[in-house]
Amino acid sequence: MNSDALESRLREAIRDIPDFPKPGIRFKDITTVLLEPGLFRDTLDALTEWAEKHEAHKIVGVDARGFLFAAPVADRLRIGLVPVRKLGKLPYDTLQESYDLEYGVNTLEVHTDAVEEGERVVVIDDLLATGGTIRAAASLVEGLGGVIAGAGFVVELGFLDGRAQIGDYECFSLVNFE
Repeated sequence: MNSDALESRLREAIRDIPDFPKPGIRFKDITTVLLEPGLFRDTLDALTEWAEKHEAHKIVGVDARGFLFAAPVADRLRIGLVPVRKLGKLPYDTLQESYDLEYGVNTLEVHTDAVEEGERVVVIDDLLATGGTIRAAASLVEGLGGVIAGAGFVVELGFLDGRAQIGDYECFSLVNFE
């Protein structure tokens, strides 16, 4: 599928939820993408095609909506999936990283044995906003000795300039709301 056509379909499907999770925030709801099997499949196809070019050993999925896209991509590429979770959700030894959100502060963690030294990793999340979440996930991977091969998103909120937080990592998004 042509990327312009997919972007247009995503733009039409993703709905705005005003004042969620707090007043002043306009939340981009991707559940509408999940409800439409053809659009969800095309979204996964585009993310998989992009991720495959990076010769990654693993895909990192960021809690929680990132799991919805990262897990199928990892399966399609036949590589491992690393869940990066919010604090207190993983049962084994973890490495932790705190970060700022558009509307607060949070902490992510990863199992200490999830990524091996030198492994190439692609991070996938549903949305790039301020960049704090992806920066924290990348820091966790690098803290375990992994190498970030790229970061992919369904949605990017370009007006929040999250790419500035990502630094030199290659960044890919299917639809950008400026």
